[in-house]
Amino acid sequence: MTTHKPFRQPGAATNSTASEHIDDREFPNPELFGGTFKEFMRTAHDLGGEEGGPIQLQEREPMAWEKDTMVTCECLAWRGIWNHTEKLRRVVDLGDKQYFALPYAGRFLLSATRAMVDKRLVSLAELTNKIDEVKKRYEQK
Repeated sequence: MTTHKPFRQPGAATNSTASEHIDDREFPNPELFGGTFKEFMRTAHDLGGEEGGPIQLQEREPMAWEKDTMVTCECLAWRGIWNHTEKLRRVVDLGDKQYFALPYAGRFLLSATRAMVDKRLVSLAELTNKIDEVKKRYEQK
């Protein structure tokens, strides 16, 4: 049976009572990485400190595919495929290029697709075949 030593905060006291809580691991100070650590930890939606400008808000009705995407995301949550936290995390994890290239609902659509493929609920081949089938249907119209 493996025994694990409890975690110890770096720099914690090492007297006889504290020795029960010692872990041999030491965690590097983020300051040692210079500016690269902060840049590495930034996510696509973290725009704090960047130059921006006025945001132009636009009132409009969502398109059918946008509504369908949000309903699909809610159904996936209802069925236990993912929860709210995972849904948001997957959107953030798209990376800068995809995050900013896709519309709001598109980010969730791609994230839902990846979640279903990652969890082997649908294969990439099945998904590709369905996309081709739908494209052919729209070309015929």
